[in-house]
Amino acid sequence: MFSDIARFLLDIVFTLFGAALILRAWMHAVRLHPLNPMARGIQKASDWLILPLRKIIPATSAIDWTSLVALWLAALIYLVLAWLIGAGALVPPALLPSFAAGALLMAVKWALNLIVWMTLAQAVLSWVNPLSPLMPILHTLTRPLLDPIRQILPRMGSIDFSPLVLLVIAQVLLMVLTRVGYGLLGI
Repeated sequence: MFSDIARFLLDIVFTLFGAALILRAWMHAVRLHPLNPMARGIQKASDWLILPLRKIIPATSAIDWTSLVALWLAALIYLVLAWLIGAGALVPPALLPSFAAGALLMAVKWALNLIVWMTLAQAVLSWVNPLSPLMPILHTLTRPLLDPIRQILPRMGSIDFSPLVLLVIAQVLLMVLTRVGYGLLGI
């Protein structure tokens, strides 16, 4: 029972921190204003890891490599801690390459889950409260993903099916990642 509780708490903490790192890189890519309250909160939550790493890995104008490397490191630490909780032993050195690849898959899984949640939040808010202060932020973050779909889909009057298509694509990619992850672990 203790290991289940510890694993549950580990999942919550690392998934939320991973989401913050993804959002930090994403906000950098879409040029969200740094004084935005959401951007400031995410920066404060992740500065303890990003600022020391930024001395080694600088962010470029288009990609925040520091946040992406921090995301991979967080996923790697998550996998190692999950192994420690589950197996009760240190990770064998022979498994470290698998853990490094698994951390990359975990980071992509976190990103896809974040896309799903942001798209759902934007869709629900567009029906319930389209003037919510969160809507411009969600629109700015999801626009680069939804605009290419909107260009392909025919217009259906006032109904926008692009969020639904994005959700289906994200879910399919999550299924593929799960299968690849099982293959990586030899299951």
